Amino acid sequence: MDVLDRLKLAFRHGNALTQLIFINSGVFLLLKVVLIFFRLFNLPSGFLVTYLALPADLWAILYQPWTILTYMFLHEGIFHILFNMLALYWFGKLFLMFSTEKQLVGLYVMGGFGGALFYVAAFNIFPYFEPVIQHTVLLGASASIMAIIVAAAMQSPNMELRMLFIGNIKLKYVAVIAVLASFFGITSNNAGGEIAHLGGALTGYFFVVSLRQGKDFTKWLNKLLDFFSDLFKPRKLKVKPNNKKGSSKMSDAEFNMNKARRMEEIDRILDKIKTSGYESLSSDEKKRLFEQGKK
Repeated sequence: MDVLDRLKLAFRHGNALTQLIFINSGVFLLLKVVLIFFRLFNLPSGFLVTYLALPADLWAILYQPWTILTYMFLHEGIFHILFNMLALYWFGKLFLMFSTEKQLVGLYVMGGFGGALFYVAAFNIFPYFEPVIQHTVLLGASASIMAIIVAAAMQSPNMELRMLFIGNIKLKYVAVIAVLASFFGITSNNAGGEIAHLGGALTGYFFVVSLRQGKDFTKWLNKLLDFFSDLFKPRKLKVKPNNKKGSSKMSDAEFNMNKARRMEEIDRILDKIKTSGYESLSSDEKKRLFEQGKK
């Protein structure tokens, strides 16, 4: 199995957290490859980032409405995406201890929306940002990650994390420090990012508050994402039942028994991959694994 096949298998069988990290990393690598080719041929490439990043100017957003979504998967520098993905992994795992994978995806996107709203509102309300509003764009997953950090901290405030050079620190203090750092940075060189962090943090707060009231405001978004996801899934062929004389319909017990046998066989093949590698599979085993992956 080559590297690409392994990545496809990891993405397909990974959880929502793994898939979010894969998507962010894939967008980063794809953008870097495209930028390299543009520069090799001396073609202008600056427009690629601004085409996907969220502008601060309201009129620009009207012409690029997709950037409200694309900006939260967009990173430029290697350290930018590295630290964001590490934070997403650490706090995403904590979040999944108390919430579902669908809620993780929903909060990631909603946190990004909350960050975008704060960012655009601040740059269009406060005169301080007027000189730079035409040239400022927002990119990165940090607003989404901030929503996950705050939500995880509210769900388990006294959980302790071991921090390098600091020692054990409760999760609630990590969230408070992160929010305060962003607040005191709203007039810094990264003002747009810090303001977006505050919007993400507030989204995470309202997510947990709404859950405690028996409501999940990410549910509608997940239904919408599922709808679009189903559009790109291959449709299964419809098989007409054989009504010829002599044919018998499979009972529920027989169907469940056959299904259990198939799943046992797939589990055996996956265990064989773990112990001996993909190349140890026979052609028939590879075929069965491939057919199961399409279901």
